[in-house]
Amino acid sequence: MTTLFLAVGLPGAGKTTRARQLAAEHGALRLTPDDWMIPLFGGAEADGKRDVLEGRMLWLALEAVKLGTNVVVDYGCWSRDERSAIRWLTEAEGASFHMFYLPVDDATQRARIAHRWATTPKETFPMTEADILEGRAHFEEPDAAELGGGEVAGPPPGWAGWREWAAYRWPSFA
Repeated sequence: MTTLFLAVGLPGAGKTTRARQLAAEHGALRLTPDDWMIPLFGGAEADGKRDVLEGRMLWLALEAVKLGTNVVVDYGCWSRDERSAIRWLTEAEGASFHMFYLPVDDATQRARIAHRWATTPKETFPMTEADILEGRAHFEEPDAAELGGGEVAGPPPGWAGWREWAAYRWPSFA
């Protein structure tokens, strides 16, 4: 069965390293927005363009699984709603969904971010202390039910379905 692997975690957790390993092991297409943002836009966020890029990458990921290609989506997916939407969309296409969560402690995260910036500045983004703290404050850690593959809850109130929510969250998805 075709599988979509979803990377979950904060910057510096090791998501991209693990995503590369999974892509090699499973002959998967790896979709990592960070690989595209600097060459295309010169920055991490670039006036909302990241959401647009992620939407097209999600669309491409679902097209790939329909064609029988395994995919590794390396977004970080800080919110439970993002993860639920991607899982629901993947399973709606008849593909298997596997989320891998890489927790990272504060000291390790900071050390990895500093090392990455010192060794590959043209391939990464600078992160301030405020950026790190904001990320930690907004990150919704997956719980045991989510990690165990329990049933996907419905979309947030006011949304007809996950497809509609995803089209709002990632404007270029639809």
